[in-house]
Amino acid sequence: MDAGSVSCSSVTKSPSSRRQFLHRKTSRENLDRFIPNRSAMDFDYANYMLTYKGKENPVAGTSPSKDSYRKQLAESLNMNRTRILAFRNKPPTPTEPLQTDWSSIHQPKPAKARRYIPQTSERTLDAPDIQDDYYLNLLDWGSANVLAIALGHTVYLWDAADGNTSELVTVDDDAGPVTSVKWAPDGRHISVGLNSSDVQLWDSTSNKLLRILRGCHQSRVGSMDWNSHILTTGGMDGQIVNNDVRIRSHIVETYSGHHQEVCGLKWSASGQQLASGGNDNLLHIWDRSAASVNSPTRWLHRLEDHTAAVKALAWCPFQGNLLASGGGGSDKCIKFWNTHTGACLNSVDTGSQVCALLWNQNERELLSSHGFSQNQLTLWKYPSMVKMAELTGHTSRVLYMAQSPDGCTVASAAGDETLRFWNVFGSPEVAAAKATRKAVPEPFAHVSRIR
Repeated sequence: MDAGSVSCSSVTKSPSSRRQFLHRKTSRENLDRFIPNRSAMDFDYANYMLTYKGKENPVAGTSPSKDSYRKQLAESLNMNRTRILAFRNKPPTPTEPLQTDWSSIHQPKPAKARRYIPQTSERTLDAPDIQDDYYLNLLDWGSANVLAIALGHTVYLWDAADGNTSELVTVDDDAGPVTSVKWAPDGRHISVGLNSSDVQLWDSTSNKLLRILRGCHQSRVGSMDWNSHILTTGGMDGQIVNNDVRIRSHIVETYSGHHQEVCGLKWSASGQQLASGGNDNLLHIWDRSAASVNSPTRWLHRLEDHTAAVKALAWCPFQGNLLASGGGGSDKCIKFWNTHTGACLNSVDTGSQVCALLWNQNERELLSSHGFSQNQLTLWKYPSMVKMAELTGHTSRVLYMAQSPDGCTVASAAGDETLRFWNVFGSPEVAAAKATRKAVPEPFAHVSRIR
């Protein structure tokens, strides 16, 4: 037989397959809308309807009672049907009525009460001589509930528990002005970055200078952040340095990637990743485990999506690999990054310079501070990025923000030389349960001077 020919036996259906085919065919008989279902039909009634219906002669002179009786009899015997052919079986009569608790179906969930967000600041302090410089970081709130602010050559400490203000240090003209401040995690020690490139470490409890870190940078130190006992500093020279404050030779690692001033530094909560932003419009993600002692460490991700300086950085408290960054006046965008992959997850044009970012510690919300034209604080719902509130009051760009230890209050400082406190994140139950933490005192009407 040729290779191209087909055997008849290959196309002949076996008896078993024929039976299966017929079975499948008969199993679909009730589903065909054009073929009547014989098993569902009453042939006697159908014969009656076709043969006798309409041919009977009405009995003359019948009484109305007999007509009524005939109609009732026809209804009881189901003789008033007009359909002869049946195309599907009748549905079976339910043996028991269906018991349904309708009260539990479509119950509307109680709407979550919307948090009241005050539109005005609770407290305003005067902050004269604060530098109107986008690239500096002059405000920080420590874990001991003490706020540090640098005004010119002087660092002041404001105790949120009692409202008292004290002076920490005033640096000499050849060293100042102060260009950055950052509390250590213990809330007692604080680092002070200077225009001279030096970094001072202070004990705020005893008001004592502990040591001066020299040789880290060639110019001013505008950004700092702590990772346990490691103080990371960023300078105008574009260098990032890890300093181990416990040892004499404090420089332990360096990161090289920026070619202009480093104005933003933030360690992740895990301490494994460092985000840095610079005046070169670059955002870098660094891996702590890849840090090198003998040579500059190479970045994990170099992100070039921003079109202006990147100062505002904030790690998400509920997703460890989510970073928010904000761009300057030519960019005006808040971008969200997956720092494991380096992917940009979203970008939102805010319409104005983004100066600082803070996450709500208890809700999925993000707070941003801005420059021209409204100089406002904007509260966003994440991830929809719908505006929840806009807080106004500053008359100049809001360059600096800091969050209280309980996560409820935000302090903002601006070029208008005012320091304002906002109850923007509410009073979460977590903070209320910790009675040992002292909240900011009740607001007062007058404006007081911080020094």
